[in-house]
Amino acid sequence: MQHIGNLLRGTPVPIRKVENMKFAELNKINVNSKIEKKNNLSYLSWAWAVEQLLLNDPTATWEYKPHQMWNETVMVFCEVKAFGVSRTAQLPVMDHRNKAISNPDSFQVNTAMQRCLAKAIALHGLGLYIYAGEDLPSEEKVDELEAYKAKLESAESLDALKAEFSPAYKAMKDKPEIKELVGVYEAKKKALTEVK
Repeated sequence: MQHIGNLLRGTPVPIRKVENMKFAELNKINVNSKIEKKNNLSYLSWAWAVEQLLLNDPTATWEYKPHQMWNETVMVFCEVKAFGVSRTAQLPVMDHRNKAISNPDSFQVNTAMQRCLAKAIALHGLGLYIYAGEDLPSEEKVDELEAYKAKLESAESLDALKAEFSPAYKAMKDKPEIKELVGVYEAKKKALTEVK
């Protein structure tokens, strides 16, 4: 027998479908302006991530699980329940070089817990690309590559080509798209050399 609320509101959307829709929606958000950088590491602001989570699911909750010790280092865990799905992230208590800290103090553990909360929220889509080592969401990654390719293709001299290639290479060197970028560079270099 159907619940009266279902009859009044129509057929409810299954929870799994809602989670998939929300994940896709949150995963498209560019969070770059909310990233905190320390040395070469990127961190999503936990306060902003919590705000966005609660704006999208006011019933969302999180819970820190008991931490685990490995020798003298600590691993923290955080479970976030949102959109009817529970996801758990873990994070070691780390220093500014991304190395586990021996015998961390309470401030260091608290910092790791907040970063772990942001990471657990990311498992629901918001800023997940940060943890994949990427700088931009997938749609913008294509735009970034296309912008660099256009600059290379419009270079009118070898010097201009080299000047455009240097920052493009630095930005893309650790990404799979670097092969395509180098191919464009080599083709333009050949074309400019043949013109002379």
